Amino acid sequence: MPRRLLGAVLILLMAVGSVVLWIGIPVGWLYLVSQRVDSSQPSMGPYVLVLVGIPATMIAVGKVLAILDRAYGRVTRTAPQGRVQTPWHRSLRGERSPARAHSVLDVVMVASVALALVCFAVWYFVFAGSSLPG
Repeated sequence: MPRRLLGAVLILLMAVGSVVLWIGIPVGWLYLVSQRVDSSQPSMGPYVLVLVGIPATMIAVGKVLAILDRAYGRVTRTAPQGRVQTPWHRSLRGERSPARAHSVLDVVMVASVALALVCFAVWYFVFAGSSLPG
């Protein structure tokens, strides 16, 4: 029972982390930089800060999510037992091998990207005042 509970907590942390990755980090950086700017026409500095800060923070959170995924594999004893060769490192003439099993992080990330796209669509069509055709 403790393994299942710890596994569920790790899945919850991965879910929260992936939503933060796609929604929280960009919104947070834009809010942070907008609070530091005094004029409506800032210099290049805030733009560079956003363009560097968002990807750097996303990489850091992505690494944390990968650590959580490996911890989930160890806790639930579902960690891959060998080296997995990624498709882009395989020869095109090579033999087809069975695809690797999807990890929990793969499923969580796809769900979080879908949620981020839905949130963006709702914001764009409902709250941003875009003109809908028709």
